[in-house]
Amino acid sequence: MSKIPQKQVPGVSHRRVGDIVVTAISDGFVDGGLEVLRNIDQEEARRILAESFRPARRTAINAFLLYSAGRLALVETGSGNYLGPTAGKVLANIAAAGVDPASIETVLLTHMHPDHSAGLSDPATGRRYFSNAELVVHENESPHWLDDAAMAKASERQQRLYFMCAREQITPYKDRTRLFQKGEVFPGVTAIPCHGHTPGHTSFLISSGNEQLLIWGDTVHVPEIQIARPEVCMEFDTDPDGAAATRRRVFDMVATDRLAITGMHLHFPGFAHLVRSGSGYQLIPEAWEQTL
Repeated sequence: MSKIPQKQVPGVSHRRVGDIVVTAISDGFVDGGLEVLRNIDQEEARRILAESFRPARRTAINAFLLYSAGRLALVETGSGNYLGPTAGKVLANIAAAGVDPASIETVLLTHMHPDHSAGLSDPATGRRYFSNAELVVHENESPHWLDDAAMAKASERQQRLYFMCAREQITPYKDRTRLFQKGEVFPGVTAIPCHGHTPGHTSFLISSGNEQLLIWGDTVHVPEIQIARPEVCMEFDTDPDGAAATRRRVFDMVATDRLAITGMHLHFPGFAHLVRSGSGYQLIPEAWEQTL
């Protein structure tokens, strides 16, 4: 009798962009309610999710390895042990991809929310998980999360999950942090400021030869809803109006330029295209390629 599989295959998927290889790494997912959505009625959101065969709001969490010019970078670190048992899989899936965390030279962050930066270090010991890496992040991020006045205005949950987590995670890297405004931050990788979701939220454009891929960070959190309804924002957007304006600008850019995209909250592996559809947009997942 054949043995029934007991677990899923590792969350690892490779995609070539010219001479650069981008490896999607799944950190898992978190499930949540609809009360965090803004600019949409909960019943309407529930209807859209049901039509997309989603019984609830499921947020995928992805990170990406970048192999470029003989160097290795990691975009995002996942959620560590902050968000429960269905997430925090980045280190395991990096190992499944055959990568030693010590070989990662650069960690690029789109921003400092716990599902992006909480996998930088072990909160119990302060040990860096990426012992030889520099931390590269927009210059607006740290000042915001280190601002005691801003933290005082936040809810208790936001103080713990956002402000305290960010401080806890970046401290072990304080002597190896590089800040940027925009421009090339790693070979073939250009930082594009996309502020609104957080003060330093950034997308990364991967370019090699005639090929490009935009890692658009948290441009969307609930693709089933926000792709068609770009005005829908999240409770945890620092500047909701700015986030919505940025989302429309990014959508227009990738649809006009026919850019390949991926993101932290597109369902794994997340490689896709975006096309205009009526007053909104439609996400077209890429077909899986057998070879690199």
